[in-house]
Amino acid sequence: MQVRLSANDLACRRGDRLLFAGLSLELVPGMALHLTGPNGVGKSSLIRILAGLARPWAGEVAREGAVALVDERAALDPDWPLGRALGFWAGIDGADLAGPTERLGLAGLLEVPVRYLSTGQKKRAALARLLGQQAPIWLLDEPLNGLDSAAVAMVEAITAEHCAAGGIAVVASHQAFALPGMARLDLARFSPGMALQ
Repeated sequence: MQVRLSANDLACRRGDRLLFAGLSLELVPGMALHLTGPNGVGKSSLIRILAGLARPWAGEVAREGAVALVDERAALDPDWPLGRALGFWAGIDGADLAGPTERLGLAGLLEVPVRYLSTGQKKRAALARLLGQQAPIWLLDEPLNGLDSAAVAMVEAITAEHCAAGGIAVVASHQAFALPGMARLDLARFSPGMALQ
């Protein structure tokens, strides 16, 4: 299957503020892109547009291949034990999450209700589901928030493996993301900083 993610002349507005305009990109198998820029410049908005969850104000996005998103919402029922919450998604995705939960250090937490997990544990649970989805296009919005240094290195390694296997990754993060050959796009370059008329 062909895998591709492209955007042509994208613009995004929030209320009467134009966040960015004139943004184009083309990602093919094996590519990773690090979105950077100050708070409020539109990194999360761009991730949602690329995922198809929000419409651009102008321009268009083309995707070939399934998309998986990790953002600040873990999408896990807070009242369920982690194992059951992940099992819900495993049933939808047709995935076996035993390997990902083990690799991400979650095997000992499967009986703990999600609401009692730390921010980093919830983030690792979201990443376990990401692995189970087996989608070729990964959109990661602040994937390193709440993670300790060992977990950060693990996420970087998992993302490098995904790209080496022909996947695409877009990572929006204020933090450095160590991935050889990763392209960088500073969204502030596309920010006109003006109110709409």
